[in-house]
Amino acid sequence: MILGHENEENENEDARPGGPLNRRSFLNGSVAAAVTAASLAGGAAAAQAATARTAKSGSAGAGLKVGAGRAAIEFPASLLPLDNFTTVHDDLYVRVLLLESGSRRVAFAVLDLTSISAEAIAAMRAVISKAAGVATADIIVTVTHTFSAPHVMPSTNGAAAAQYVQQITQATTTAITAAVTGLRSARAGYGTGKCDVNVNRDVLTADGWWLGTGEAGSSDKSVGVTRFDDLDGNPIAVLVNYSVQSSVMMESVMANGDLPITADLAGATIQHVENSYGDDVVGFFLVGSCGDQSPAFRSKRYVIDKDKNWSQVDAHDAGWLLLTVQGERLGTEVVRVSQTIRTSAGGGSVSPLRLLTDSVTVDAVVGGHPSEPAKSYTFTPDGTAEAPIWVLQVGDGVFVGVEPELSTDTARGIKAHSPFPHTAVMSMFEGGAKNMAEAGSYARITYEAMDSAFAQGAAEKVAARIGALLHSLRG
Repeated sequence: MILGHENEENENEDARPGGPLNRRSFLNGSVAAAVTAASLAGGAAAAQAATARTAKSGSAGAGLKVGAGRAAIEFPASLLPLDNFTTVHDDLYVRVLLLESGSRRVAFAVLDLTSISAEAIAAMRAVISKAAGVATADIIVTVTHTFSAPHVMPSTNGAAAAQYVQQITQATTTAITAAVTGLRSARAGYGTGKCDVNVNRDVLTADGWWLGTGEAGSSDKSVGVTRFDDLDGNPIAVLVNYSVQSSVMMESVMANGDLPITADLAGATIQHVENSYGDDVVGFFLVGSCGDQSPAFRSKRYVIDKDKNWSQVDAHDAGWLLLTVQGERLGTEVVRVSQTIRTSAGGGSVSPLRLLTDSVTVDAVVGGHPSEPAKSYTFTPDGTAEAPIWVLQVGDGVFVGVEPELSTDTARGIKAHSPFPHTAVMSMFEGGAKNMAEAGSYARITYEAMDSAFAQGAAEKVAARIGALLHSLRG
């Protein structure tokens, strides 16, 4: 079901689940072939819906306004230890980007967390909607997927869990208030760079495919950068889209026994960007295809010997240097690209702001909890599952998001066949979900495949649907 912000369900019959697009089978096909086929066959039908939405909004050409705010999630001493974390190394933030075109507002909230519960998302939406007048359906919530953050559990789990949700809500209140206060006419621009701090994590061991430093595997080094300026050319926000898990310090225990909270690679990158531009600019880390991508250098890491035996070692406190260097390197490339961007009103388009949501029905399997490699594995069918899709267009740029962790080849296929000059592909929307591996992972029996609750072919089906949506928006 496609959900536009103006409840246009009746205008989108051809794009509904079970409609012509969704009945296509892309199982066992490549992402590229699936995206191309769906775009050619389904783009025209979906384009009619997209055209209707633009005319109905009446806001095309009304001008873009942007505001941004951030606030740290406070961890009072009484809240620690929490989920085995004993201390705070650097703050976790809630950052909110507020976009307005005509009568429509969209809010984009990004949190330095591994994932987030439905309860906390609902609380955030209530706060943002009240403060900024944004319809709850037009509020996107995602996380940077840092592994060095306490999991957000239901408040019913206890007083600590309830307080954690309250701390997140309080930070959201501060961030959206700042975004509303700073909302002003804006221009958007886009750029792309390259940075080599990520690596494919799939490695062949003597016991099967496992986690490590897979230098020969697929890895997308591109860095997507979006900058919003006010009409005087002063930067408001810088958005970074990069494919990597923030796991440099994941499970690394310090010499004194502490397990520290940190925003990890995403936080270090954004800190470099915000320090470069000053306190008035808010940086956003939009995690890309993180399913099979880890930082090149991790504190606690797997090592493989000459006989392909695997083991795990921990650099402990020395890991912070790895985090600093990699965050600085990625942040430096972001700032370099940002400085080359020339922003324009409406991001180069007369229709500056659109948000579509859709969902695709895919085959499901019983999700596993892999703890070691395997040479054989049974993927047990488990009915079907809905895979929601978000597409946010800001002028000539488009931001595509899904809940599960996508793999590199899936995101590359979506980007390669997008009709937009700037396409950001993101994982971990709406709290996030475990892996949606590309088809080849199931044959190799990788960690991503064993960890997934989606069957082989699900990623290709979602990519095909996204391709059709993008072509419909572009007309």
